[in-house]
Amino acid sequence: MSEPVDEYVDGFTRLRIDFGYDGTDFYGWSKQPGLRTIQGEFITAFTTIFGESQNDFGLRVAGRTDAGVHAIGCVAHCDLTDEQLARLGRQSVDDLVYKLNGLLPNDLRVQSVVVAPEGFDARFSAISRRYRYRIADKLARANALEARHTLSVIWALDEVAMNQAAQSLLGLNDFASFCKPREKSTTIRELQAVSVIRGDSGVIEIELRADAFCHNMVRSIVGALIAVGRGKADGIKLRELLEKRGREGSFKVVAPHGLTLLAIGYPSDELLAAQAAMAKNLRSLDEATFE
Repeated sequence: MSEPVDEYVDGFTRLRIDFGYDGTDFYGWSKQPGLRTIQGEFITAFTTIFGESQNDFGLRVAGRTDAGVHAIGCVAHCDLTDEQLARLGRQSVDDLVYKLNGLLPNDLRVQSVVVAPEGFDARFSAISRRYRYRIADKLARANALEARHTLSVIWALDEVAMNQAAQSLLGLNDFASFCKPREKSTTIRELQAVSVIRGDSGVIEIELRADAFCHNMVRSIVGALIAVGRGKADGIKLRELLEKRGREGSFKVVAPHGLTLLAIGYPSDELLAAQAAMAKNLRSLDEATFE
C-alpha cells in the first residue's frame, strides 16, 4: 500500500501514536509468525478494537528496532477508515490511550494518540532519531534494577577520551564501517550530535542523534568507543575506520540491551509533507531505520 501523506486520503484518517517499551522480551518491531514483536502486539490490539484489517491498519513506525532494544519516545502512525473509527462509539480518539493500554502487555505502553496533522508520516516526516546507550564499567555502582537496560563491562573506561574521539564521527558520512549493510540500502547518514558522559551513579551514557541510523550503527559506534575507553583506539583510528567504508577491522558490535530510543524529531506541521516527500525521494530504495 502506498502510504498517504495527508491526514485524510481515500477515506482514511491518520493517527499518530507515541509509545515506549522494554524490549527485553520482544523480537524487535516487525511482526514475525510465532514470535512476540511490538508491531504484532499493536496489530492484535487494533484488531480487537477496530476489527480485521487487510493491510495491518497501515501501521508504520519511525524507527524499527532490533530484538532487545528499548524505547521511551517512539512514534508510529496508522490509517483507519470511517467504519473502523465508528467502532469507538461514544468514545473519542483520546480514549484510545486507555483502550490500547488495557489490551497491550505491561512492557509496551502508549503515551498518546492524536489525529495526525496534515502531511504527517511517522517515518518519512522525521528529521532526527536520538538514542542513548548505557555502560556500567568497573567504576560504576552496580544496580540490579538497571541491569536489563545497561551493558556491564569489566574494564574502567575513560569517558573523556571516548567523548573526544566520538566527535570525529560527526557530520554527513558513509557509515559502512559502522553498520550492517542491507541490499539496496544506503549507508550514508548525518550524525548530528554525540556525547559521552558519566552520570552520578558512575554509569557512562552515550547519546547519539542522526537523521537516521543504519542497521547496528549505534551499537557498532559504541563498540568502537569502548575500545577508545580502554586505550586501544582514538579519534584518528575511528576516522580512519570510517573512511575505509568497510567492516574489515571494525570493532565488536555490543549487545542490544543497553540501547534505548529516546526521541523522534519532526519539523513544524507546515513542513511535514515536504519533509516526507523529500525523504521518500532520497531513500526510495532504503530500508527503514534499524538498531
